[in-house]
Amino acid sequence: MKRAIGPTTLAMVFTTLFVLGIVPRAQAGEPRGCSNATLRGSFGFTSVGNLLALPPPLAGPFAEIGRQTFYGNGNTDATATASANGNIAKLTLQGTYAVNPDCTGSMTLFVFELGGSFNADFVIDDDGAELRVILTDPGVVESRVYRKQFPQGRKEQ
Repeated sequence: MKRAIGPTTLAMVFTTLFVLGIVPRAQAGEPRGCSNATLRGSFGFTSVGNLLALPPPLAGPFAEIGRQTFYGNGNTDATATASANGNIAKLTLQGTYAVNPDCTGSMTLFVFELGGSFNADFVIDDDGAELRVILTDPGVVESRVYRKQFPQGRKEQ
């Protein structure tokens, strides 16, 4: 003898399937906190802006490319090539950073060739694969975009 599936049973089956299908997505989309350990690995970056507080011939438009490594413990170092108003310089940087639970943070970088440091605020994006930065020192209008060089399992050499 065959049993017919009633509308109530059918509605319960669809409701169960719907709930089971949506719950994992809701959990995956939940925000998770960040820490210094979230920022780990090497990133390629570009920056553009204007240097207003420097004396000529450096004052003016600014562009830079480089590679920065974050060690997951608040320490970082970088190398870069910069153009300050058309004057090219190879730079070596070293500094510290602090990541907040909401995935924002700040860093201070010392530039050996210039004998000075600069400060920046940032936000970690794309599950740790991107970093967006703005310098916060007076007389500097500069933003940076960082992209992880070796995401998802590829090892640095």
